[in-house]
Parts: sequence; C-alpha cells; structure tokens
Amino acid sequence: MNWKPQDYARNSAAQLQWAQTLIERLNLTGSEQLLDVGCGDGKITAHLAQQLPQGLVVGVDVAAEMIAYAQAIYPPTTQPNLKFACQDARSLSFETQFDLIFSNAVLHWVDDHWAFLQGAHRALKPGGKLILSCGGQGNAADIVATFTALVQEPTWQADFPLSLALPYTFHSPADYQPWLQALNFQIQRLELVPKDMTHPGADGLAGWIRTTWFPWVNLVPEARQAEFVAQFCDRYLAKFPVDEQGLTHVRMVRLEVEAQK
Repeated sequence: MNWKPQDYARNSAAQLQWAQTLIERLNLTGSEQLLDVGCGDGKITAHLAQQLPQGLVVGVDVAAEMIAYAQAIYPPTTQPNLKFACQDARSLSFETQFDLIFSNAVLHWVDDHWAFLQGAHRALKPGGKLILSCGGQGNAADIVATFTALVQEPTWQADFPLSLALPYTFHSPADYQPWLQALNFQIQRLELVPKDMTHPGADGLAGWIRTTWFPWVNLVPEARQAEFVAQFCDRYLAKFPVDEQGLTHVRMVRLEVEAQK
C-alpha cells in the first residue's frame, strides 16, 4: 500500500459524511472506551474523542504514514483522551478493554475479516458493541466495470495482468452472519445499504480515484498515472455524466454491522 495522507484527507468527504451517520447510532454517553479500527488520517477519530471527554479513544491503522500524520495533526497536548497506534486489523492486541469498536470505510481493505472479528471480540468488554460499515457485495460495480474496460485498451494493456483481481473484499451479510454467530455476538443489524457517493465535478472524481483506487492506478508508471486517471474519468462520465449541480455520482453498497458481545 502507498497511502498519501494529505491527499486522502482532501478526497474523503464522503467517508466523513457516512461516518457521521454511523456515529449517530453509537448513542455515546461521554465516558466510553472506544477503538477506531482503520483510523486513517485521524479526523473521524478526533471527532469521536471530542464526544467522549471522560472516555478514551484509540485509533489504529496498519499504514505507518497515516498514523504519523494523525499524531502530528492531533497531538496529545490538544486531546489527551486520544491515542494513535500502528496496528493491523487482522491482529488486534487488546484484551477486554473497549466498550465500543467502530470502523468506517476500512474493512474492505482487509483480506481476512474472520481474523478481525476474532480480535474485535477479544478487545471488547462483556456487553461491548461492534459497529462498522465497509464496502459490501456489489460495491462500486460501475467503477470496477470502467477499470476493467479501460485496462483492456492497447494503451494500458501491458501495465496490467491478464486477470485484474479486485484489490478489496466486498462481503455480504451471508458471509458475516456465521462468523458473528460463531463468536457468540448478538446480531442487532446486518444489511447491505445502497449509497450515492458524490464528488465535485471531474476533478473531485479524479481525486477520489487517485487516492483510494491506487492499487490499480499504481500499476501504471508514475509519469503516466495522471493520463490514466483522466481517461478513466472521461470514460466513466460519458456513461454517468455530471449532474446539474456539478456533481459526479457513484453507486456504492455498504455492509453495515451492529453486534454486541
């Protein structure tokens, strides 16, 4: 992975908006111990810490560059109840420490959700709650279709393998239900939720593609990546044009989970 934290911070407005909707479901009292798995640039984690003045928020992410950025932007001198650590979601090291585990727009990057759920179960106190949202089955299908068509063109064919593997794991409720039940989680909500992701014009779409679809974009030599992204946007917007408000639209699907230990 090759994360660019500042670029991500500029091109993740939709993720922030969806996180705020998810946070409303937490019903925070102000004193909980909360773990944010996949905290990224830290802005959502810091927002959670502001809502828990008598509590503690720990943000973890596998990307060292993201953690370094979050620690620099949100130092303990400004929010003493906020901590960041570099840790893999597949190997969480906490034991019965948290009242809540929160994760937004992250776990589709993780290739072993069963390992994550085992670690989350260990990390929660009895009665603790898991609430997460990530890319689910069918997510960004139009984006994937556009990439698949573009990389078959002679201009780009040599940069890509014959079979373009999806770099994310988009699970369904049918995948998650037996995992949660095996860990004796009480399932409170488990569903696929369609979302409309918007960006300001072609430039906004390009920023999101560059920032979050880099596992494919980075297969192109760096000197030609801007051209590749521009051609992607042209192809995509020819089929899904900018609306009258100047916004682009991407059909997304989120897997949303609420479960209690």
